[in-house]
Amino acid sequence: MAERAFSNPYPDYSKAQASAYCDSSGRLTPEFSQRINSKIRELLQQMELGLKSADRQDCTIYTGWAGIALLYLHLYNVYGDPGYLQMSHEYVKKSLCSLSKRTITFLCGDAGPLAVGAVVYHKMGNEKQVEDCISRLLNLIKLDPRAPDEMLYGRMGYIYSLLFVNKYFGQEKIPQQHIQQVCDMVLSSGETLARKRNFSSRTPLMYEWYQEYYVGAAHGLAGIYYFLMQPSLQVSQVKLHNVIKPSIDYVCELKFPSGNYPPCVDDTRDLLVHWCHGAPGVIYMLTQAYTVFNEEKYLNDALKCADVIWKYGLLKKGYGLCHGVAGNAYAFLTLYNLTHDMTYLYRACKFAEWCLDYGEHGCRTPDTPFSLFEGMAGTIYFLSDLLVPAKARFPAFEL
Repeated sequence: MAERAFSNPYPDYSKAQASAYCDSSGRLTPEFSQRINSKIRELLQQMELGLKSADRQDCTIYTGWAGIALLYLHLYNVYGDPGYLQMSHEYVKKSLCSLSKRTITFLCGDAGPLAVGAVVYHKMGNEKQVEDCISRLLNLIKLDPRAPDEMLYGRMGYIYSLLFVNKYFGQEKIPQQHIQQVCDMVLSSGETLARKRNFSSRTPLMYEWYQEYYVGAAHGLAGIYYFLMQPSLQVSQVKLHNVIKPSIDYVCELKFPSGNYPPCVDDTRDLLVHWCHGAPGVIYMLTQAYTVFNEEKYLNDALKCADVIWKYGLLKKGYGLCHGVAGNAYAFLTLYNLTHDMTYLYRACKFAEWCLDYGEHGCRTPDTPFSLFEGMAGTIYFLSDLLVPAKARFPAFEL
């Protein structure tokens, strides 16, 4: 872990240290907010210049046009500037012109552009386009009946798309029956694989992607279980307690002595501290488990995750969401919103301060340097989210 991260140069929380960033009620100081706003404007200009040479065929949320559309939709929600909604609209049109017709997920498939398109067109007052996007979104599940179950390329990524639409519309635009159907497929798939691969004595559910039993948020168990506990999926109390809870407990048993988690079951290398693999993604499963089951062990494990991220989360990979500093900082915000402990808001602010020196630490340049999940757009998203910490949600994942 230490080789993949910069040594954290910041002192940990004290009331005196935190006073330069936020007050005791969780509001950022005017000075720090001004620094963030100034950096957002600067980075947006850099991003727009950089996007002129971006892949014109990439429609995805993860690295393509739909991710930029989602950023501008978020900026519109934060600032209320109709210019941001218009920018979102322009990028949505680009993404919908180049759908892949390959995968069904929010981040890496057609579901993301269609879901974001439905919301943007709704805000623009174009209901005909809204209905077209939603109709195509509902039909996507027929594309790949053998889809995996994980977040990035599988059914959970599709479920997120459906929940995203309902959240923004504030009503059941996507029928609950449709969501339930996909959720039941995920549960059945996990139970079947656990029996088939002789995991049933250890965990009722098991999932694989490319012949590996991944643990983290992007491809693995933690991401799937985080969603299965969401109230909007309406999983029965019997399933929650008899199937999902013991499966979560199995993931908890995989924890390293450091408090971090392996990328895969039976992987003994304690290396990765990313949202996609490791503590920064597993923490969401733990905080949701604490909310649902009210057992302190889940909160205690989440606090250990936060300590790992504080120590090893300033990544040499960069400032992005999937495997970068901005993505790691969201873990502090979710813990702050759960516990209201100012330690975690302070830590998020310090990681943001690191991001304010974007490009000055000698990090690796991502393959798509201006994209939402690998590059600059994700950092902008995080910085704007931090302005109102109580509303901050990890994009394309946290509900």
